[in-house]
Amino acid sequence: MSTGKAAVHQPGGHEISDIGQMNRVIDTPHDKAAMTTRPPSITWKVPGRVGGGMPGVGPRFDPQVKDNGYVWWYVDGLSDDGNYGFTVIAFIGSVFSPYYKWARRRNPADPRNYSCMHVVLYGKSDRRWAMTERKADALSRSEDTLVIGPSSMHWDGNKLTIDLDEVSVPLPQGVRGQITVHTDAVYDRASYLDNEKAQRWWPINPRARAEVKLNKPDLSWSGNAYFDSNDGDKPLEDSFVYWNWSRGTLNDGGAAILYDLELKDGGFRSLALRYRADGTVEDFTSPDPMITLPKTLWKVARHTRCDAGGEASIEERLVDTPFYSRSVLKTHLLGQPVRAMHESLDMRRFVSPAVQFLLPFKVPRRFV
Repeated sequence: MSTGKAAVHQPGGHEISDIGQMNRVIDTPHDKAAMTTRPPSITWKVPGRVGGGMPGVGPRFDPQVKDNGYVWWYVDGLSDDGNYGFTVIAFIGSVFSPYYKWARRRNPADPRNYSCMHVVLYGKSDRRWAMTERKADALSRSEDTLVIGPSSMHWDGNKLTIDLDEVSVPLPQGVRGQITVHTDAVYDRASYLDNEKAQRWWPINPRARAEVKLNKPDLSWSGNAYFDSNDGDKPLEDSFVYWNWSRGTLNDGGAAILYDLELKDGGFRSLALRYRADGTVEDFTSPDPMITLPKTLWKVARHTRCDAGGEASIEERLVDTPFYSRSVLKTHLLGQPVRAMHESLDMRRFVSPAVQFLLPFKVPRRFV
């Protein structure tokens, strides 16, 4: 596709009650002034520790998480040959859990009772989705190790080892084996994502390497990887309306991240960060305007930013849900072609009764 057009904006904050109404929501609002006047990303830097660990030092899996809050550790990877990919997210207080959302309606809820190791495998065959949620008695953690049910993460100071033993839905198939994420640096930039400083994001290493060795399915490959952590004192839907995020590998071995968020209080936040191989992070000016990408099959709006004169297009659809999409983009940033992992999240859709009704089919819960 071509670089497209700037998004057509409409007022935000809609409450969506059914699937038909979701598909009639045409686009997401972005204030045009906010799109062109963006403070440097360092403006939002977090001084000190975040929920997922200490920036510049390393992740920790033993934080105290507030009631109704959450912390997650996220890893994704794309194979060097372009044929495979994965995402793994370890949640304490799963932000997309219908059960956690229902519990918060009654009383403050303990996030430990809504933990899960979410795994998605992408490829031309053996695509699998596992997101089994578990109670607090299935959660065990120390400074360097996190265990959720039969799966775990372990950090040894240089690499993250993920041992998986999950079952996919809707077709019950095993997702078993090990993913090792090698990091040559722990980056020191964490950012506040909202004006209340209740939501924090820390790219631990956006230019890591992954080795995938699974026996269910039988699969081995290596490729580029991304490792981060988010944490919050409140649910995502209390702070955000919509966001677009992407990360891409650069020719010099570095990485670039774009993160554009529409805040529930009416504000807009845009971060553009370049991660160099020497372990440093620097801001860059993200391109204007916001480019409209094709909508998903569920009509979720997708946007990105691209160098003037460049093009952005969807190379592959990875995840397509009523409120969330993950895709691989071909785009152009910092004067070079970039292959990027991209996601769009619409919290207006997530909170709708229609989506909350559908979620348990993708998010089974273990009660024992």
